[in-house]
Amino acid sequence: MLTRLRIKNFKAWKDTGEVRLARLTVLFGANSAGKSSLGHLLLALKQTAASADRKRALHTGDDSSLIDLGTFIETLHAHDEKAALEFSLEWTTPHDIEVQNPLDKTQKYRGESLSLTSVIAVGANEQPVVRRLQYDLREAGSPTLSATVEHESGKPVKLLTPPYKLVRAVGRGWPLDPPEKFYRVSDHSLARFQNADFLAIFAVEVERTLSVLSHLGPLREHPHRTYGWGGNTPETVGPRGEYAIACLLAAQSAGRKISRGKGKRQQEFMPFIAQWLVDLGVIDSFTVEATAPGRKDYEVRVKTRGGVTEVALPDVGFGVSQVLPALVQSFYCPPESIVWMEQPEIHLHPQVQAELADAFISAVQAYEKGRPRNVQLILETHSEHFLNRLQRRIAEEALRPEDVAIYFARPTENGAELEELKVNELGDITNWPDHFFGDEMGDIVARTEAAAKRRAAKR
Repeated sequence: MLTRLRIKNFKAWKDTGEVRLARLTVLFGANSAGKSSLGHLLLALKQTAASADRKRALHTGDDSSLIDLGTFIETLHAHDEKAALEFSLEWTTPHDIEVQNPLDKTQKYRGESLSLTSVIAVGANEQPVVRRLQYDLREAGSPTLSATVEHESGKPVKLLTPPYKLVRAVGRGWPLDPPEKFYRVSDHSLARFQNADFLAIFAVEVERTLSVLSHLGPLREHPHRTYGWGGNTPETVGPRGEYAIACLLAAQSAGRKISRGKGKRQQEFMPFIAQWLVDLGVIDSFTVEATAPGRKDYEVRVKTRGGVTEVALPDVGFGVSQVLPALVQSFYCPPESIVWMEQPEIHLHPQVQAELADAFISAVQAYEKGRPRNVQLILETHSEHFLNRLQRRIAEEALRPEDVAIYFARPTENGAELEELKVNELGDITNWPDHFFGDEMGDIVARTEAAAKRRAAKR
């Protein structure tokens, strides 16, 4: 799970400041306030880690990538070529990391979390180049082992690992290579030491963390009359939810069972999602069936509230097809996943938006195979009804305040600002920003004054 984030000189952000990330993190804010660009950087890191090109410090994207940010200079705040993109990520690992110096058994280091800081500047041909990267292995929040690579222009690359003592391999006193991507010490550089293998472990941990990151965008695919599925198992529902039905069928075929939390009843995946759709109040029934025996084409049939017969998905309100991918991805993703969603409440009635908060609370508390799934959700939303339900559940002790982080983003002359909303154990927010959901009091005053003028004009 990601626990901390800080970004400098990226898109709208001069400096986000330290951002605490919780099991359920919710971002509010004005349009064009920079909320989406936080997720865009994570997607750029993911596609960089997955790229076969180890020399590329940051893969900013193309037509076939997860995200296309344009040129590296276009990603920099105010397009300032002299500025450097800097970001820090910290995350907990599924299992503790242990590092022991094979040349000195007394040097043992342990941690349950890892952090990475990377500084990327404009280099030759306006391409990104890593100037500095640093790992910190942490136990109970404090660093136990650090590793820093410094790559200043025109100077030899330095590798520092206090308090760990690196020992050069015999006959391999050559200079170190520059870092690879935004997080790797090259294999050639590692081979020049007798005891630097732990840095490869750190790099693998970065790749593991980014590999379980998925994204659902704000614009989802329109519902279809039929959906094809040939037995494949998609990794995610896709950025537009285009594989949601295939994911449902794959999970059902694999016999996956989910429960809404510890000690709660397990259900097969398809009925589990169908029950959530019912609980949200958007339908009375939901089924996915082959159009004919032996066919690979499937039809989604639903019965709406008050409906008499089942109808095809395109024949009901748009909201069902739009919320379905959000529900499926929340529970379909593997345990320990990180899911970034934009506007999951789109096209939903206010009451359904509130109920959706309960679904997402369940997603971060869900169990599978008798173990917690430990999924993390990071959501961008504009829904006050969603927030009201979160506050209510905290007051009812269904959600711990420390398991939720709520932020408000606003544009300013000096770049975007991000403020964490403080929620106490009673569900109260103690630092409401001005105009959080518009100027409600201003509207009331203006309406009252307008009504008074009209009454006076009639006299």
